[in-house]
Amino acid sequence: MDVVGGPAADDEGPAAVEVVPLTEPADGIPPVVDTAEALAEVVEAFGNGTGPVAVDAERASGYRYGQRTYLVQLRREGAGTALIDPVALPDLSALSEALVGVEWVLHAASQDLPGLAEQGLRASRVFDTELAARLLGMERVGLAAVVAETLGLGLAKEHSAVDWSTRPLPLEWLRYAALDVELLVPVREILAERLAAAGKAEWAAQEFEAERTAAPPAPRVEPWRRVSGLHAVRDARRLAVVRELWETRDANARQRDISPGRVLPDHAIVAAAQALPRTVPQLVALPQFAGKGTRRRATLWQSAIDRALALPERELPSVRGPRSDAPPPPRAWADRDPDAAARLAAARAVVATTSQAWNVPAENLLQPDLLRRLCWSPPVPADLEAVRAALVAGGARPWQVDLMAPLLTPTIGVRAS
Repeated sequence: MDVVGGPAADDEGPAAVEVVPLTEPADGIPPVVDTAEALAEVVEAFGNGTGPVAVDAERASGYRYGQRTYLVQLRREGAGTALIDPVALPDLSALSEALVGVEWVLHAASQDLPGLAEQGLRASRVFDTELAARLLGMERVGLAAVVAETLGLGLAKEHSAVDWSTRPLPLEWLRYAALDVELLVPVREILAERLAAAGKAEWAAQEFEAERTAAPPAPRVEPWRRVSGLHAVRDARRLAVVRELWETRDANARQRDISPGRVLPDHAIVAAAQALPRTVPQLVALPQFAGKGTRRRATLWQSAIDRALALPERELPSVRGPRSDAPPPPRAWADRDPDAAARLAAARAVVATTSQAWNVPAENLLQPDLLRRLCWSPPVPADLEAVRAALVAGGARPWQVDLMAPLLTPTIGVRAS
């Protein structure tokens, strides 16, 4: 299906530029703010600054339990850069109040905003440089890649996955943290110009606001089913072992404030579910349980396995997964509803064509889950107004509805041949 109004799909992007390494913050590495007195000075300075404020946050998700923020970085014209320790200063609402009405520039804002909100930091407006890069069709959207493409500067990322709960934080890590907000505002200016030139400024504004106002995600139903390698576990009893080990691991990790994967790796959970050991010696004989820390808690893990083995049949988890209102996997559509499969194929083709025409990733044009729901349970009658209403109800932004509803409406009438 032809798409009217999109830019040419073969438009050339910005010319390649020589990348110059950026090794030091312009103002040096500021001291970590970890006292009420120092925070008060930061609040005053940033409240008196001008223009947008660059914001970033560092977590220790690979080391600690949960997604807690362990360092907050900010930079604003007239205020410089601040590195704030939210462990020592858990309430940063005064800083948030000083920045009311100010645009916050973040990279991958959806990752940082929930943790910042836990510290009392809530943005009035947001500009997400990663999301902007996606809407512009940039091939690589990591911060270092976007900085290189827009400014020709090289931003090292070797400390991105370190344990930010470490205290005191090493100087090299602080240098990295300061550099992370050094260039966000200049990058924002370039991306904003490109968005406007591409006719996507309003798209971006709606996406940024959706990120800013997004509700916390609902708790996952049966989160243990996300264990890596679970597809190899095929019967209900073994699934019960996975569930019991996952829940025991999660409770232990939460108590010790350690990332669950460091307490017991997923591959060990799957191995135990497949082997069904009946004793501790049988458990520790498994290669996946040979580690010192794993062996030390072998009794804990075997107890979890024993509980799963003792469950009555009626309490075993379903091999089909949790009950959900989501459509079945698309691979099953051809057998269960051939017309729905035909609708999905036609709709996906439209999205792919539109994605190419506008140089926007397909998942940013419309959430894949929403597209599947539309095709599995189409509105009746399937006219333009009803399709628009279905997209709105599914959380699509106005720009997505305006662009995609007219294109998708004809696909709802497609039937299997």
